[in-house]
Amino acid sequence: MNASAPVIHATHLSKRYGDVQAVKEISFDIYPGEIFAVLGPNGAGKTTTIRMTLGLIKPDHGNATIFGKAVDQGLYDRLGYLPEERGLYQDVSALEGLIYLGSLKGLSRGEARQRALAGLERLDLADKANDKIKSFSKGMQQKVQFLATILHTPDLIIIDEPFSGLDPINTQLIKEMLFDLAKQGTTIVMSTHQMQRIEEMADRLMMISAGERVLYGPIEAVKSQYSSGSVLVRAQGEVANLPGVDHIEARNGRYELFPTEGVTHQQLLAQLVADPAITVEEFEVATPSLDEIFVAAAKGAKHE
Repeated sequence: MNASAPVIHATHLSKRYGDVQAVKEISFDIYPGEIFAVLGPNGAGKTTTIRMTLGLIKPDHGNATIFGKAVDQGLYDRLGYLPEERGLYQDVSALEGLIYLGSLKGLSRGEARQRALAGLERLDLADKANDKIKSFSKGMQQKVQFLATILHTPDLIIIDEPFSGLDPINTQLIKEMLFDLAKQGTTIVMSTHQMQRIEEMADRLMMISAGERVLYGPIEAVKSQYSSGSVLVRAQGEVANLPGVDHIEARNGRYELFPTEGVTHQQLLAQLVADPAITVEEFEVATPSLDEIFVAAAKGAKHE
């Protein structure tokens, strides 16, 4: 249990569009300095939930607070929002565009210029500072838009698909910048379909499917919830007739052992180590990937 007051506190958010229940009774808390992932299939209600949280869409019922207050214009200077629909002024230079956007968030022109130049340098765009945005590639525009989102050092950043259009080198750059912000106490809410990024970066997650919250909690707790209880073993020797094992499956050059009920992982490892005919090279508890959990949870929600 996090002892800090939540940065975002949302209760029973619901929204209907005609006959479609886009979001149904979704509640969640997001805490200071954490990276929180929102995921779900296309059309699940992620964007609607985020926009209700930010006060951009009015919920049919339920409410959300940010920093303990109802969302209003006075809070927006503390927020950085990178929406799914990108948008930059195309006929201005990257530097001038950033200075202008920074000024809208309360920065002086001089401070905005200084921060923009430092950010462009870090993102390997310093030599493009005076080039017009319309000459930039999709990936370069993505980096400029990300920089515009964080230029005023917001306390809360909400980003939708931050790695879209980026190559591995630039993905790593954005990841490092997000980690740096989180270390400084910035709260980051990230919506992405890239499960690998969620596993690498997020502290906790919420999955939405068909407008409802189907998963919520720390990454490791969610993975444990979907664990089969099996272990993965790489070993020299015969493990097929090991006592306490219900059945064994071959998996990518390793054995997946499913213990019989009541047999712990520690007992299983002790038996393997005690057998002189077996040399254990690897032993780990099998946990599903977030990709596997995503598919299982989405299917489960669909069939409920």
